[in-house]
Amino acid sequence: MSTIRLTMAQAVARFLVAQKTEIDGEILPLFAGVWAIFGHGNVAGMGEALHGVREQLPTYRAHNEQGMAHAAIAFAKASRRRRMMACTTSIGPGATNMVTAAAVAHVNRLPVLLLPGDVFANRRPDPVLQQIEGFSDGTVSANDCFKPVSRYFDRIARPEQIIPALQRAMSVLTDPAECGPVTLALCQDAQAEAYDYPESFFAEKIWTPRRIRPDADELAQAAELIRNAKKPFIIAGGGVLYSGAEKVLADFAAKHGLAVGETQAGKSSLAHDNPTCLGSIGVTGTGAANALAEEADVVIAVGTRLQDFTTGSWALFKNPNRRIVGLNVQTFDATKHNAQALVADAKVGLEELSAALQSWKAPEAWTTKARDEKACWFAASARYTDATNAELPSDAQVVGAVQRTSSPTDVVVCAAGGLPGELHKHWKASTALGYHMEYGYSCMGYEIAGGLGVKMADPSREVIVMVGDGSYLMMNSELATSVMLGHKLIVVLLDNRGYGCINRLQRATGSESFNNLLQHTNHVTLPNIDFAAHAASLGAQSMKVKSIAELEDALKKARGTDRSTVIVIDTDPLISTDAGGHWWDVAVPEVSTREQVNTARKNYETALAAQRVGD
Repeated sequence: MSTIRLTMAQAVARFLVAQKTEIDGEILPLFAGVWAIFGHGNVAGMGEALHGVREQLPTYRAHNEQGMAHAAIAFAKASRRRRMMACTTSIGPGATNMVTAAAVAHVNRLPVLLLPGDVFANRRPDPVLQQIEGFSDGTVSANDCFKPVSRYFDRIARPEQIIPALQRAMSVLTDPAECGPVTLALCQDAQAEAYDYPESFFAEKIWTPRRIRPDADELAQAAELIRNAKKPFIIAGGGVLYSGAEKVLADFAAKHGLAVGETQAGKSSLAHDNPTCLGSIGVTGTGAANALAEEADVVIAVGTRLQDFTTGSWALFKNPNRRIVGLNVQTFDATKHNAQALVADAKVGLEELSAALQSWKAPEAWTTKARDEKACWFAASARYTDATNAELPSDAQVVGAVQRTSSPTDVVVCAAGGLPGELHKHWKASTALGYHMEYGYSCMGYEIAGGLGVKMADPSREVIVMVGDGSYLMMNSELATSVMLGHKLIVVLLDNRGYGCINRLQRATGSESFNNLLQHTNHVTLPNIDFAAHAASLGAQSMKVKSIAELEDALKKARGTDRSTVIVIDTDPLISTDAGGHWWDVAVPEVSTREQVNTARKNYETALAAQRVGD
């Protein structure tokens, strides 16, 4: 057996270079690069190793470990999980800064390889700088925090351990059902230790997506259930896009006369003007999609994990006889809520389900209802997004301005606050992957870093990041990274002077405004933040606009700039779209001295009665 003597870190770098993927007939590196912030726990080992392969595996330097991991995750999502990135940090805060990002990837089923440095395996210098010591467990380090938010976790204490660890990592990162974050904690002394690795370990490997075909019995049972349906309805989740199944979905819906509602992850599976597309579903859903979902007797859930925003906290589906067909690669998701499981890839699953249904179509009256509801919703949406001369525009009006100045190939990126609801309801996606929302973990601070990852995945598309002042203040450093790397973003920053979304939720549950909007916080002096000046200080172009008309002009100018551009506009924190949508289960205090809370509790108890528990 031929061997090559390398350090463990060098073996990691060389192994990553050897992993390839095939997309549309082109062989590409599976790992598009490594994000790195170096420290004493990885600079000597991984730093030297990455320098040696820098031509084949680019290393990107970020400004925040959580931010760089968000960029890596967004890159994987925008690449339909066909390509991915790795992230390396030192031990201590560098490592734990990535834990939140690992949770984002875990919830959203997205691949990212996390390579945090770890303590000395030999323990001779213990405790080292930044080491977390377990008083009752000598094997614990800060990296144990990754265990609950990793699909696979390993600690590499000897150089030869990296061989099975990387092989297991790849099986998880490329598996459509297991896919998620992998953490390999690299003990810093082991990174520098050498071993005679078999050359076969570094042989080129081409990874192609595994397309799981449905079981014959499950397929027959699902088809029979649908054939007997009078009011069937499709929910399209992120699995549709990961599978590349959007055309198959469009054909399936058209052939069988079915309407489609989209989750946050599934939005842009169908073009907004596709007759079968009713837009968003659930708590932030359109009136059209929710109207059909309420009556549906069979819900065909394709590639969705059916979280509470999709199901209206399991109160949306009001038909007492409704059944769910769970078409999903992951059995865990396919069997939720007593669903008829159809464990399969979305693309081949829909193809085989369509063949099994043959010429069956939903009743014409049901299809007509879908068409009528869509027309009503489009008219309602226009009223909320139209331009206005109001002193402080709403989020929906800002969304409308961005939409009017956008191109069909643009990608809009967002993550948290009130904007996801407004975008889910109102944004008209024209092309697949044109809507990029991180709403599985709804992580504030994802927006700009995520936008950078999206731009790196497809530099040909204009990437528009929409972010509130709260999220911007939490994490903005990767704006400087975007300038440094020459990946231009258009950032629309909506300043409502606080956490407007949670303030509205606070008021809706009977509480007084408290500690969300800046004016309601404990303060001596209210901050007056010049966001445009701050963005300029990070190297971006920036401007502050005072109206929707000025915003539209600024957006047009931004499309012609040569670097990331931030446009700031003040917005009203109290206004949101009250059309469409659905109840969301947010527990209201059972006892209070305030009458508003007691009234909200009574309304809450009434709403609870609509939940479907145990099915």
